[in-house]
Amino acid sequence: MGAAQFRQVFLQPLQSNWSSQFPPPQGRWCSHLQCKGDAHREGTDLVCRRVFKLLSGTDSYSDPFCRAAARGDFFSVSHSNDDILSCVYKWISDSPALVVARSAPEETVTSSFASFIHAVRPEHLSKIVRHRSKRMILDSIGVGLVGSTTHVFDIALKYCLELYSSVAVSNVYGKPGMKLSPTLAAFTNGVATHSMDFDDTWHPATHPSGAVLPALLAASQMLPPNSKPNGLDFLLAFNVGLEVQGRLMHFSTEAHNIPKRFHPPSVVGTMGSAAATAKLLSLSMTQCTHALGIAASLAGAPMANAATQAKPLHIGNATRLGFEAALLAARGMEANPFILDDISGCSGFSAFYSIYQPRPLSTPSEHHEFLLEKQDIAFKRFPAHLGMHWVVDAALSVRNLFINYAGSFSPSLIRTIVLKIPVSKYINRPFPNSEHEARHSFQFNACTALLDGEVGLSSFTESSIHRQELRELLHKVVVEHPEDNVANFDKMYGEVAVLLKSGDVLTGKCDTFYGHWRKPLSRESLLKKFRSNASHVLPEEKVETIISMVDNLENLSDSSHLACSL
Repeated sequence: MGAAQFRQVFLQPLQSNWSSQFPPPQGRWCSHLQCKGDAHREGTDLVCRRVFKLLSGTDSYSDPFCRAAARGDFFSVSHSNDDILSCVYKWISDSPALVVARSAPEETVTSSFASFIHAVRPEHLSKIVRHRSKRMILDSIGVGLVGSTTHVFDIALKYCLELYSSVAVSNVYGKPGMKLSPTLAAFTNGVATHSMDFDDTWHPATHPSGAVLPALLAASQMLPPNSKPNGLDFLLAFNVGLEVQGRLMHFSTEAHNIPKRFHPPSVVGTMGSAAATAKLLSLSMTQCTHALGIAASLAGAPMANAATQAKPLHIGNATRLGFEAALLAARGMEANPFILDDISGCSGFSAFYSIYQPRPLSTPSEHHEFLLEKQDIAFKRFPAHLGMHWVVDAALSVRNLFINYAGSFSPSLIRTIVLKIPVSKYINRPFPNSEHEARHSFQFNACTALLDGEVGLSSFTESSIHRQELRELLHKVVVEHPEDNVANFDKMYGEVAVLLKSGDVLTGKCDTFYGHWRKPLSRESLLKKFRSNASHVLPEEKVETIISMVDNLENLSDSSHLACSL
């Protein structure tokens, strides 16, 4: 990398993000790179460290180099920012550590950790390390032994003995006759719910049902015969779980957009599951408080695992761990009673959001309005990320125009396919290689809709994903991100433009797809989807029984009958 390229790649980002990259000590730093005295040396060292890390991808920043960078020979207030960055570039480029780093450009922080774990051997341990680590182990065993006399240990032990007992009471989706312990059944069924990304989506963005329903189904079977909740109790608990999720999402404006850092159901879903099961189990107000506090310590999963087999675990863990939080609270475990409050210097639930403005949830009265009344749900017509539904409907309208134009759909007539979509990195996947990546690819879903005239379960098989005609279409896709197309399920749109070799352009746009909360599925369409899905594992008679049972849930004397029918 030359000095000019260095300035272009690193100077502008450093200047535009200077205050966030290097927050100036109060009263010590001048603006930008103008430094004085000790602050001057401190600032130049930080610049060197930051730029070195950006260039090399490592923190191997040698002490001699640090001292050289901090000398200040060329760093004075008389020099321009360009002069300073040029000096930094020269020093860093000559650094032996950077030369070493350049020899392995593909190494990442994660791969370096994996490499260390795999390669380290006992002979790498020095005598001092062995001595000190053995002291730590001995002390830890002693602390653990005395800890076994505490109440909290008794709670955890009893809970684990029940969790892994041989008495399995809760049904598993699609496996008649198979039962697991309640929380493991909740986990398994939660994973099943999100395994195809076919589950419902709310606004602000989360998957509310999958995080709550499996826990309630398992809990209903766990309770003794004389304590079984009826269908109305079950329905109320389910709505409590939804309400808690929705309220928490409304505490932050960050939650309104398509997520970037963590998967929302792994956070608010865990809290919703805890609230729902606490309600179904009739926990006291104090126990409900602690259930939420415990759940917060069990919450969270990174968006990096979207479009992988690990993503369904987010829902499975949310429903299971929220359930476990309620069970632990019921057995006397305590947590921070201010977990949802915004307390300066000690983050509770606010740890998940940089913008967090909690508001009290009023005591329910006769006229209480649940959030579900104000905000309907989105149901998916095909098994893929919700954002795909906009581009698929737009692509289908273009396909119809194409057929009217040419008599049939002929990919050979297409020069370019332009997708106008919001900026969202994890669902912008030009060439997906697995079913999970395909479910999170604007490009794949738009091209599949153009080619086949539909998107369904069979669209995500290995043979469908890798067929030659689809790959040829994918190579013709160009993505654009209009400023007015924001990554928000309530505001986004999908637009597909097909530029033909003849020079003609066919365009389709979707602002609201069929199934969105503004254009909800009809009962007929919803029943068609359910019957199609359920019939893969259950006979027709059972499918119709479940439909009837859910329709009349308020009149069900024992809600566990619903779980038993699955």
